[in-house]
Amino acid sequence: MMRLLTAFAVLLAALGFAPGANAASEAWWNKEWSYRKAVTVDLSPSGVNVSGPVGRTVVLVRLHSGNFTFTDAMPNGADIRFVDSDNKTPLPFHIEHYDATTGIATAWVSVPNLNGGEKRAIWLYFGNKSAPVGSDEKGTFDPDYMAVFHFAENPGTPSTDSTANANAAKAAPAGIDDGGIIGRAARFPGQGQIEIAASGSLAQPAAAPFSFTAWVKPEQLAGTQALFTRGGLVIGLNAGVPFAQGPGVAVQGKTAIKQGDWTHVAFVSDGTAFHLYVNGTEDGTGAGALPAIDGSAFIGGAPGQPFNGELDEVRLSKTARPATMILAMAQAEGPGGKLVSVAETAEKQSSGGGVIMFIVSKLEPVDQGVVALCLLLLAAAIALMVNKVRYLNKADKNNAEFMRYFRAMGDELVPLDEVEGIDAAKAKRLSGSPLGRIYASGIEELMMRKQRWGSQPLSSEAVSAMHAAASSVVVEENQKLDKLMVILTIAISGGPFIGLLGTVIGVMTVFGGVAMAGDVNVNAIAPGIAAALLATIAGLACAIPSLFGYNYLNGRITVVADQMRVFIEQLITRLAEIQRDEAAEMDMLASTEAY
Repeated sequence: MMRLLTAFAVLLAALGFAPGANAASEAWWNKEWSYRKAVTVDLSPSGVNVSGPVGRTVVLVRLHSGNFTFTDAMPNGADIRFVDSDNKTPLPFHIEHYDATTGIATAWVSVPNLNGGEKRAIWLYFGNKSAPVGSDEKGTFDPDYMAVFHFAENPGTPSTDSTANANAAKAAPAGIDDGGIIGRAARFPGQGQIEIAASGSLAQPAAAPFSFTAWVKPEQLAGTQALFTRGGLVIGLNAGVPFAQGPGVAVQGKTAIKQGDWTHVAFVSDGTAFHLYVNGTEDGTGAGALPAIDGSAFIGGAPGQPFNGELDEVRLSKTARPATMILAMAQAEGPGGKLVSVAETAEKQSSGGGVIMFIVSKLEPVDQGVVALCLLLLAAAIALMVNKVRYLNKADKNNAEFMRYFRAMGDELVPLDEVEGIDAAKAKRLSGSPLGRIYASGIEELMMRKQRWGSQPLSSEAVSAMHAAASSVVVEENQKLDKLMVILTIAISGGPFIGLLGTVIGVMTVFGGVAMAGDVNVNAIAPGIAAALLATIAGLACAIPSLFGYNYLNGRITVVADQMRVFIEQLITRLAEIQRDEAAEMDMLASTEAY
């Protein structure tokens, strides 16, 4: 299959569509990006050893001078792109921090359909000095996120929501720590909790699922400290042990987190039970469902329950995040996490990368089949045209040579192997030409009648019979000339429709995939649309040469057919005249002998 597709790309390159196209770059996502690195998301036993489905997950990719060459990318990282393992699908991502001077960067990448036990390879592309900014912060997080806070703002700036819901805080946290677990973190010195106003996207009806995750670094463990509160629901620490309480809610963890260390804490309500997680491991559970919750939400403390410490990556979800995802979060974002690794060596695109080869690499299986079918039809049409041209050239050459001997014979028409100057090999070759076969048929009919009736003039019935015998040869020759010409008509009429069918299916698949992924951007749509259009190009590439070839061959076949039709009349007329003249000579000799 790929040989056919590569042959098609080479054909297009030869026609000028893709100068410099090279098969070595067929797996490259976009020729305008010079470098790429493999990024591995490892949920196998060699990584975080997660079992079960994880789903669409936002993973943290840490870049530093040891695994990334900042001088090969733009100073602000605008040319960075992440592409799925199929090397076709750009992944939504955004950069939280990028500093080419210090050689440190962090990026959040939305990876779809993760499953436990797998190693998922994605690609990090960079090295395009003219690329626009590729970050898509609002598209990185799935629609089930109610709010996400990176706390990456400058001191004194209200915390912003990284989701499309825009649930920003009303004010800034009391302080910002530039050395948080992931870039900057919010500092709460026992006061200054931040408030998020109620909104439709934060609505929580009774028994609705809910998830809260955050990185927590307490500066002290004594007392009760609230991390998140809303409508009577409190998620916090009691002497360092995570808990959640409120109307109908009571769940206590077992493990006290360490003072001064970063710990991942999560609370999940699935509508029937509550779960607490510490560093990705379940630490407490209880039965029940959340009541309806409304009003403002508070992060970093509550009246009588101040929090003294730092928070980072606070996320609120209107779904019960699976334990596998929470473990993946903790392992990807924590220090020394094993979930995500970046290859040390970058691959450089070969200088021969071409647009067509890039598009060919994006073809879906259905379009691959359509393009392959069109290529097979084109190959059959070309083979037919080559064979027909060879046969017609041979027929024209032999017909012309035969006609020279025919004219030279005058009224002394004899079988070709009896003509002076024609050896057996040449007689066989000339007898195989269209005119030679007609001549042989006419001579054979004449000789048969001479054997039966002697040198009597041919009757009208005999002339008609000879004409019919010669015409049967013409019919056979016409059938030989027209044999398999239907392949060209199929290529002309069917090729464009087959290609159009592939394009329609390809476009439908692209838009269906975009709708399912909920990711609408030009980078996600353009490669698939371009690949789908390649099917129409394949159909036209099949039809256009076939159309010109058919018209050319049809014209030459018509000329040969006309030559045969005219030659029949000449041959039969001359044979009848020869037989009549011979009969007259015989009569004259008989009369002379009688006297």
